[in-house]
Amino acid sequence: MKIINKIKANKNIFIILFLFFLISLITLYSVQLSFSIFDINLFYRQIVWYLLGFGLILVIMNNENKIFFNLSWGLYVIFNFLLLGLLFFAEPINNTYRWYIIPNIGTFQPSEFMKIILILLIANLIANFNQKHQRPTPKEEFVFLVKIFLIVSIPSLLTLLQPDTGIVIIYLFSTIIILFISGIRLRWFFYLSGAFVALITTILSLFFWNTDLFIKLLGTDFFLRVDRLLDWQSQAGFQLEHGQIAISAGHLTGSGIGKTAPYFPEPQTDFIFAVFANNFGFIGIILLFLIFGWFYYLLIKIALTTKQKNQYLIAGFIGILFYQQVQNIGMTFGLLPLTGITLPFISAGGSSLLSYFFLVGMIINITQEKKDKNPFYST
Repeated sequence: MKIINKIKANKNIFIILFLFFLISLITLYSVQLSFSIFDINLFYRQIVWYLLGFGLILVIMNNENKIFFNLSWGLYVIFNFLLLGLLFFAEPINNTYRWYIIPNIGTFQPSEFMKIILILLIANLIANFNQKHQRPTPKEEFVFLVKIFLIVSIPSLLTLLQPDTGIVIIYLFSTIIILFISGIRLRWFFYLSGAFVALITTILSLFFWNTDLFIKLLGTDFFLRVDRLLDWQSQAGFQLEHGQIAISAGHLTGSGIGKTAPYFPEPQTDFIFAVFANNFGFIGIILLFLIFGWFYYLLIKIALTTKQKNQYLIAGFIGILFYQQVQNIGMTFGLLPLTGITLPFISAGGSSLLSYFFLVGMIINITQEKKDKNPFYST
């Protein structure tokens, strides 16, 4: 009965998730029809992942959020070991070491769950810090920020070694978003921005004007990654060019399901938006953006009327969701660098989908906490 009440109170969130489910399945079905080289089970695996995701939400809804906040340190340690294990035991896929291969099931990507664990841990730490220090001194804030930096730097380094620069950016972006709304003095963000600009300027200066020293200090692999990130400026690359052709061919109403052309790599993950845009055209893109906007509206509405810790959790979720959407769609248009970021809830893959469903379950619990305090509350 408790779970049924939660579902009724959050029916709009479940409607949005179901719409994402339909869009993902239809687009992946089109991928299989358009590019027959792909695994025929791609469509059915996504159904399984979504069903597991809805099941995970039910499990989360049957518990209280404080349990997961309390487990965040333990999960952080476990998943850091899993990230470390990838460097020794993972089989390379596309020259990266991001996944554990589970026979007869698929792959498991620890970094997708680590981005959620960091949100839980940091939200909990900041809430406790603010509760303990009503008016913290600059020194207390600095010590606390160093602690946060060390916590984020460990999984960031392990993920960067895989290599997966895109996920590392998500770690940092979500952390900055949570810190920004936490009440930390703005001076720290100016200092951070200055240090970041100085670091990027130094790296790019070496990259363009002293390549030998760049490779000597940072290695050939890092040089190739920077070169790949900068490739978007010249609009070069087979994947990008063909993805843009597919988008432009969609016109107003789309080319139809299963008629995506020409071929480009990773249409089921990184470039799934190009497939969707080709199939459903400009009208389909607008409808997808409206659904995204509706989702953000509900999340912000919940965040504005809940306690600090929950606000930090939702802010972190909105941060990574928004970043991934902008990065994924922007790179398919050639407006942003190619970083291998997937489109949340739409791209194929279980790890990313389940991690997001975990947070959605916790957000649904937040609405129930509000309803328990105010019986007239409704979403």
